[in-house]
Amino acid sequence: MVVVPASYQRSLCWFRRDLRDFDHAALCHALQQSEQVLCVFVFDSTILASLPRDDRRVSFIWHAVAELDQALRQQGSALCVVHGDAKTEIPRLAAHYQAQAVFCNHDDDPSAIARDHAVAQTLATQGCAFFDAKDHVIFERAELLTQAGKPFSVFTPYKNSWLKNINTEFLQSYPVEHYRSALWQQPHVPPLPSVADLGFVACDFVALHIKTGMRGGEQLWADFLPRMSLYKQARDFPAVKGVSYLSAHVRFGTVSIRQLARTAFEHGGEGAEGWLNELIWRDFYQQILYHRPDVASGHSFKAEYEGLVFPGEEAHFVAWCEGRTGYPIVDAAMRQLQQVGWMHNRLRMITASFLVKDLLIDWRKGEAHFARWLLDYDLAANNGGWQWAASTGCDAQPYFRIFNPVTQSQKFDPKGQFIRRYVPELANLDDKAIHAPWQAKQLPLGFRLGRDYPHPIVDHAAQRLRALALFERG
Repeated sequence: MVVVPASYQRSLCWFRRDLRDFDHAALCHALQQSEQVLCVFVFDSTILASLPRDDRRVSFIWHAVAELDQALRQQGSALCVVHGDAKTEIPRLAAHYQAQAVFCNHDDDPSAIARDHAVAQTLATQGCAFFDAKDHVIFERAELLTQAGKPFSVFTPYKNSWLKNINTEFLQSYPVEHYRSALWQQPHVPPLPSVADLGFVACDFVALHIKTGMRGGEQLWADFLPRMSLYKQARDFPAVKGVSYLSAHVRFGTVSIRQLARTAFEHGGEGAEGWLNELIWRDFYQQILYHRPDVASGHSFKAEYEGLVFPGEEAHFVAWCEGRTGYPIVDAAMRQLQQVGWMHNRLRMITASFLVKDLLIDWRKGEAHFARWLLDYDLAANNGGWQWAASTGCDAQPYFRIFNPVTQSQKFDPKGQFIRRYVPELANLDDKAIHAPWQAKQLPLGFRLGRDYPHPIVDHAAQRLRALALFERG
């Protein structure tokens, strides 16, 4: 084996949405090209400043960072964690630790791209190199294009291209374990700030039954593997344990996207193919965000809907946010979101359709509400999903296809198990009445609609016609 001399005496590996110490592109590149590598993480004050003090994501990230630090300490190194503006902190750390290079992984959020550009420019003035790599998707940016050399805007052709071009090279792991000896041993780093030090309220994930960090991601993955073959038939039923529950771990990189995709690809069968399909959707929305960064600032992907004026009422929006619409499946989903910071994908579609097509409220308000509460919030996926539901996005649901919340409830929560869990005031209704209490011929003794649970705030049939007219006018 030929030993290639290291290019740099000391480098920083800057962790962001990739909070693991295995199969990590930037870390592997840094270790291979450096004699010493110091791993760093910045609690970016420019991001944290806009978040509410009880934002669960800060705690989720903190737990992942603490576990990553522990893992590095077991290898004789440590994670340098600071709180401040990353645009100044990374160059400051590079100068302080006399690093000749900074390695990190791509983030396609437009603000992250701008941040990285600013960091790279400042580092250049210090004589420090900046390298970034693909890590959080399988195919990124311009790796897959149409025959005309343009980005895909329709999912099925994108998926076909994805499956046509996939090979072991794109799915293989980065062998970090072979180069760990280059980790800087016993570096002097500041103590890890607490969640309170950052100005936030810590979240009790044990009480919420939410698993954090690399260990949590590993446990969820091990739990899902035996169920993967049943994914396609179970995935749409929120009361059934049919999905992986890995979305927050995928978002913050405590699991490896290559390991997940490789396993699904090699596993085969309709369940694994169905789950792989969701990972391909994720790549699709990431490349949409990269090529159309304007969608991140509230613009419709489809220009013809840019000026659409939604006539919905603010009081209806508040009722939707709080789970008081009078439509049980919608209310159960919205309460789940607020209570645990997660929502089943089928319910994300139902609640989004209801907000836009039944309440006639701007999809951007719903997108912002999900961004506030989702533990797994990802700009590309959230924007893509909302514009899909609102019929304003790429390869979106046609505007004339409007979910009926009652039939969706009857189909995907037939016995009302999910509704009973999150709308306990309806627990004593029978399996038919629980989907539409206002249509029930008989309600439980002592239960009064309008007092114990609200009447529907809108009539679906009437609102459907209003939505059709709204979109036809454009």
